[in-house]
Amino acid sequence: MPFIIGLTGNIATGKSTVSRMLAERGATVIDADRVAHEVMRAGTPVHQAVAAAFGPEVLRADGEIDRARLGAVVFSSPEALARLEAIVHPAVIEEVARRIAAARTPVVVVEAIKLIESGMARTCDALWVTTCSPAEQVRRLIADRGLSRAEAEQRVNAQPPQEAKIAQADVVIRTDGTLEETRAQVEAAWQALFSGDRTQRKFMPFVACSPADEQ
Repeated sequence: MPFIIGLTGNIATGKSTVSRMLAERGATVIDADRVAHEVMRAGTPVHQAVAAAFGPEVLRADGEIDRARLGAVVFSSPEALARLEAIVHPAVIEEVARRIAAARTPVVVVEAIKLIESGMARTCDALWVTTCSPAEQVRRLIADRGLSRAEAEQRVNAQPPQEAKIAQADVVIRTDGTLEETRAQVEAAWQALFSGDRTQRKFMPFVACSPADEQ
């Protein structure tokens, strides 16, 4: 079995940037959000269950789920979000497990925003958490995803405090700084995987905020 890194962090904290850096170092990356897209496609049992739970207004004209509309519903209601996760998470977990078993690299990265909450973290050998300031999260959501400030703040505030994930982490990657600073932290943590002590908790140094750099 490969060594499994569970990579998580709240919305817009740099998970995808870190996962790309790990892929450059030879890891197989499994993006749970992309897996969720696949298991929710039209014709799947998950698609049918989501449509039944949230109604035809969350479907596009072609029958696929309109993720923007669905997001507007679930991010405004904790109950709706929990209902969606109860439908989607089991299918995602099953598919992620299948892809881990099929991987042929020494290290596999499972990137998931709800890695801990879904229970997938329990199957990982190490937990990596990305973090940055809430102001930087909001900035990225506005700049990269075209959300309004109100929409961005709603999505940031809908999630548990970042400290809850950081408290469980083996590695913390601070992404407020430049890409070079983020890359240095990733490289240090990557090298530690092969140092002979994979159980030691490793916390990366805080880096200064540089809003001009995208994560």
